Amino acid sequence: MPSGPGVIAETQIAKIIAAVPPGTDTFLLTSATTAEAIIAQHQRCPASTIQLVDAVPMDTYPTLRAALPEVRLVQVIHVVDATALREAEAVASHVDAVLLDSGNPNLAVKSLGGTGQAHDWRISRRIVEAMDLPVWLAGGLRAHNVAEAIATVQPYGVDLCTGVRTQGRLDEAKLSAFMAAVASVPN
Repeated sequence: MPSGPGVIAETQIAKIIAAVPPGTDTFLLTSATTAEAIIAQHQRCPASTIQLVDAVPMDTYPTLRAALPEVRLVQVIHVVDATALREAEAVASHVDAVLLDSGNPNLAVKSLGGTGQAHDWRISRRIVEAMDLPVWLAGGLRAHNVAEAIATVQPYGVDLCTGVRTQGRLDEAKLSAFMAAVASVPN
């Protein structure tokens, strides 16, 4: 990953995946953009789901499906502006879910997540309304704003990283506060 916290070595990823009980989903986040590189990384880290954090050429999806038919695909869409809706619509038929995040792949050094910044949730809401598949929300979520984010966007679920960290490490108090805020959202 060219940006963001929490980079884990592939040897450690493989150990974590091997230790997860059957029936529990595992996610491999990858910034690779070619089918060959993604397939090779999955062979080293055989997660049940691959989360593509960067855009990939459209012909990558059928190649991944053919090589890894049992693996679910989640495409991250970076909500920089309203063009994110077109990006999400373009990949929707090729993936099992979309994750909306606050990166910016247009920067000189791509920002592909872990920014700790929120994006325009109104755009995310429009994407959720347009999709017939699960849409996850990420980007700047913290205990103080996650309830508003859920109410505004109405995502399938939320994803977080920096919002529950202190000095780069998981902070149990922040995680507990975040989960309490999520639990307070009416069903």
